[in-house]
Amino acid sequence: MTTFLYVLLAIVVLLFMVMVHELGHYIAGKILKFKITEFSIGFGKAIFSHTSKKTGEKFSLRIFPLGGYCSFYGEEDDGTAEKLDDNKNIVDVKQNDGVPFNSQKPWKRIIVFLAGVTMNFITAILFSWILLCAVGYDVPQIIDYSSTINVDENGQSIFQKGDVITHINGEKIDFAFGVNFNTAISNQKESAKEFYESENYAGGDYVFDMTVRRDGESIVLENVKIIQEVVTETDSDTGEVKTSYVYLMGLESTENKVCTKAYKYGFFEGLGRSFSMAFGFAWVVLKSLWMLITFQIPITEMGGTITTIATMAEYTAINPANLLIFIPLISANLAIFNLLPFPALDGAHVLFTVIEWIRGKPINRKVENTIHFVGICILFAFVVIVDILHFLL
Repeated sequence: MTTFLYVLLAIVVLLFMVMVHELGHYIAGKILKFKITEFSIGFGKAIFSHTSKKTGEKFSLRIFPLGGYCSFYGEEDDGTAEKLDDNKNIVDVKQNDGVPFNSQKPWKRIIVFLAGVTMNFITAILFSWILLCAVGYDVPQIIDYSSTINVDENGQSIFQKGDVITHINGEKIDFAFGVNFNTAISNQKESAKEFYESENYAGGDYVFDMTVRRDGESIVLENVKIIQEVVTETDSDTGEVKTSYVYLMGLESTENKVCTKAYKYGFFEGLGRSFSMAFGFAWVVLKSLWMLITFQIPITEMGGTITTIATMAEYTAINPANLLIFIPLISANLAIFNLLPFPALDGAHVLFTVIEWIRGKPINRKVENTIHFVGICILFAFVVIVDILHFLL
């Protein structure tokens, strides 16, 4: 029952993300006085539908949460401002139904197409801000230390509680534009092992630099040691020498370790960081797409709607705060994905509109609509296939 509730919560969050995107189109359309025929979340059979008596707009919730749409009057027409009534008489649609979507000025249509992406980015920024102020994310802060190894000439620890770690041996702690803390520490542990196990080892300690922010100032801590003790044991039977290490830095508050937790930002500090964080999520999505296209990561690492819901439910069950990470990440994902110039996506619609703007006339609407229809069929098939491969392989 608990698992079901987390899955349900994940579905609600995903539908919220889709709604935000389509709401961008809707708001832009209303501002620019486009006639909207339907606002739908999901595809397929409608499980809920309501038509406004005042505007005639239809609001729907459909069975498959794979996306949504905001449908405009005349969106699939040829762009003429004429139509025939039941008696085959020409009706002035500007007076009756408003200007068809494809008869609107190109710049207006481009604004409407990009409004969904814009809303996704705004959502990513907003929830990044909430995440940073509520629980923190990638930048660690020292909350405890018990080691007597990293001390200055007066025997005082070089660390202070509240130190915010910004760099490890020159590597910036930033999940998108640098390296995350766990990876940075792991790199130093590996470097230390190589140092001690080198054939040319001539004694001494492995040290590195760490930059921290303390009382608003950036301070470089030099000659930081990550290993407190190198333990060598010789097997009495085989004579094999085994080496193990006692590390000073970890994420748990245990003896002889430096304990950290994610740094919680202040209100305005978090607001400033939220912009770079939101675009950092977008950059991670772009890098992942590039690595997929260039076969650096297998397609089985990707996931569709079902994989997204399952992953969100799993990590939210472990820690509800993880939901605050998924929301800006999915928002950035939707923004980048919809900007791609692939048929049926907003990026492709913008591309076709720009071509029309330059040429002074549109590409044949039937051809364009066919291209978008084929595109959405390919997208649906891709989403299903990657989900199947993800769970089977």
